[in-house]
Amino acid sequence: MQALNLLALDLKTTGPGVHAMHIHQNGKCDGPDFKTAGDHFNPGGKEHGHANPKGSHAGDLPNIRAAKDGAVRQDIEAHGVSLKTSDATSLATSTGTSLIIHAKPDDGKTNPSGNSGDRVYCAVLTEPTTAVK
Repeated sequence: MQALNLLALDLKTTGPGVHAMHIHQNGKCDGPDFKTAGDHFNPGGKEHGHANPKGSHAGDLPNIRAAKDGAVRQDIEAHGVSLKTSDATSLATSTGTSLIIHAKPDDGKTNPSGNSGDRVYCAVLTEPTTAVK
């Protein structure tokens, strides 16, 4: 499966430093804690973290680094997800999924979220206008 690129991240709400970023199962971003986004996107029922020998959630993404002004400009590869509506790993659902940025870095192994702290930013990922079949 080809990796999807999440491009042109330019976020200024995260503060400087390293932050965890995950895809979550629900396309809802009700504040202030964004718990409506649900758990990590995990159609394969894996454990958390890229360092986990049993595999990782499809929603586990690499940590991001924000500059002193909080800006993030980084290309991210998302492995194990698809935009094909016929795939079980598709992010292109009618209810959407979400992208969450956490206050702290992901340690790559602690279940269920890598000890990454509070959810500080949330964006809904919706079904594209023209989905890949």
